[in-house]
Amino acid sequence: MELWEIEARESIRDLVARYNANGDSGRIEQMAALFAEEAVMTIAPDGEHAGRKAIGEFFGSIAKGTLDGQKRSADAVRYIRHYTATHQIDVLDEQSAKGRCYYFVLTDRGLDHWGRYIDEYRRLDGTWQFWRRTCTTDGRLEGGWAAARASA
Repeated sequence: MELWEIEARESIRDLVARYNANGDSGRIEQMAALFAEEAVMTIAPDGEHAGRKAIGEFFGSIAKGTLDGQKRSADAVRYIRHYTATHQIDVLDEQSAKGRCYYFVLTDRGLDHWGRYIDEYRRLDGTWQFWRRTCTTDGRLEGGWAAARASA
């Protein structure tokens, strides 16, 4: 393995960690900045969001009422924490890679939902970014936060 590939893998791992940390902390602008301008985020069953701006707006709409201190709806939670595991990264070349990992989400009520991320990454202007991210939900807790969002 060459040094550039090790650097790519570590940068991509950091990208995924920052996605989780920024989103869970309500830092939507910083989270959206992890996506390329032309990126596409697909979330089943919510659909496809094309472009960094649309991705940021989508996540901003989810974040409303999720964190403490904000006006919250009845189904809101005090906190949300995303965890990823079994992150496999296939570095295709010095500018592109693919990845997949499992995720699960905890809230102040416990385990909420879980599934998979399937990603395409690009190195643009020296920084690894999400090019495509597909989020599938394999399951959700009945009566949980994600279930309430899905039925809304």
